[in-house]
Amino acid sequence: MGLFDKLKQTTESIARDAVKAAGNKTVQVQFAKLPDTLDEFRALPQAQLATPFDTAALTVLALCFYPQNAELSLQMLNSLKGPQPLSEHDKQFIRDRFMGKDYVPRSYFVGAVPQNDYTPAEPYTIKVSENPYSYQEQGYAKMFIQSGGADSPRYVQLRQAKDGKWYLWEQFLLSDIRQPESADPWA
Repeated sequence: MGLFDKLKQTTESIARDAVKAAGNKTVQVQFAKLPDTLDEFRALPQAQLATPFDTAALTVLALCFYPQNAELSLQMLNSLKGPQPLSEHDKQFIRDRFMGKDYVPRSYFVGAVPQNDYTPAEPYTIKVSENPYSYQEQGYAKMFIQSGGADSPRYVQLRQAKDGKWYLWEQFLLSDIRQPESADPWA
């Protein structure tokens, strides 16, 4: 390994360590109202996709539309995916996860818990967190969001493109959570 390669490796290591040291940050992303159209979604300040926090929060927002308007939800998700749209497999996965569980994406809003049937508080707020492992791979970020119906946070993986924006790469937000109290026959 030449001197240039060692210097490059050391510089990359220092940069990775600095990013890891920045971990354990939580950002509250707020929406005064939920958008009604794709144009309103794209007009949100967070839709600039300037930070992984914004893109992760918008992913939750886009998924919330699926039960009422699946096509709009998929269009919103595709706008977050950037140069790589949702595959047919992705669409099928989303469709399958929503079978009788329209409350799952709402559970990521602050104040949405099983006791209130996952009704979010207003303004609509999503807390997005990073940890020391969020930026382990260069150009990727793993952001964590706590559901009011789960014990541990779920994550969204983002990828930074050449344009500097953070695009949705993968989401792991649709796993099962506790049922709303009104749907629980034991509560």
